[in-house]
Amino acid sequence: MSEKSDFRWGPATGVGSMPGGDAREAAKTVTGSFGGPEQGMPFLAELPARGPGADMIGRTAGLLVDVYARVEPSGWRIGDRPGRDTKRARSWLGEDLDALEEFTQGYEGPLKVQAVGPWTLAAALELRNGEVALSDLGACRDLAGSLAEGLRSHLADVRRRVPGARIVLQLDEPSLIGVLRGQVRTASGYRTHRAVDRQLVESTLRDVLGANGGEPVVVHSCAPDVPFALLRRAGADAISFDFSLLTERDDEAIGEAVEGGAKLLAGVVPGVDGPLSDPAGSVMGVRTLWRRLGLNPGSLADAVVVTPSCGLAGASPAYARAALAHCVRAARSLADNPE
Repeated sequence: MSEKSDFRWGPATGVGSMPGGDAREAAKTVTGSFGGPEQGMPFLAELPARGPGADMIGRTAGLLVDVYARVEPSGWRIGDRPGRDTKRARSWLGEDLDALEEFTQGYEGPLKVQAVGPWTLAAALELRNGEVALSDLGACRDLAGSLAEGLRSHLADVRRRVPGARIVLQLDEPSLIGVLRGQVRTASGYRTHRAVDRQLVESTLRDVLGANGGEPVVVHSCAPDVPFALLRRAGADAISFDFSLLTERDDEAIGEAVEGGAKLLAGVVPGVDGPLSDPAGSVMGVRTLWRRLGLNPGSLADAVVVTPSCGLAGASPAYARAALAHCVRAARSLADNPE
């Protein structure tokens, strides 16, 4: 494997989801917006509007090895054998990979692939008794092992299809803070599951992030109070977040992450339709943060990758295209005028 130190993330990227249900159109938009290290990092688009199996939980459940899930009225539940829901999830993923392969012929550069992380998956996937896997730490362990094995196979497939790419694995963990704080509700809704030990959370994340074989990894959460220090200890090279949710309480952890070499995938462009500010205005908060932390403005463009605030599934196709293009322009503004 190549050294991470020589890895070029590119100035901008997307979070993962895109609007609509046309895999070719999504792949064309993503690869057209981010053509490589100079423009940004393309990614394997997710299209949840297609329905169950294309949603983030169902899509990742389809990657699991020897663990199968089906849709119940309450959500995704682990079953004994692959049924039509698993087959549908795998079929849609295959469609997305075919489209990505078509539009990345001859591509060389970074390429991001997303999956739900082990703790958000454990907080969403139900066991046979109707409680989520989070209720049983043995089930959590088995789920994480299955996910890591499935990801290794999935990432190897992406590498075969796009041989010039260096693959970045992104784990989506919006439920992580709820898991750490004991805020995930039981099936009855009257109680919450016990908080999971931070060291167990960290070691499990480390194991699953290791599925990318030492290549760059990022953890994304568009929830408040992202645990920057824990994610860094777990091995995340970059942390992706909704910039508008930061508070000054996060300053110290962000400063330590940047000084430790972490990349920040800063979600500064709105993820739903609305007016876009000028590119410089979109990254004004990032410049302000840098001044507040006393960091060298010259490090800004290298440390920050500009993204939408979260996925673009809820946007119109026209706005999604505009938002990705705006990320590239905002990143250029950050590089040209860091102060």
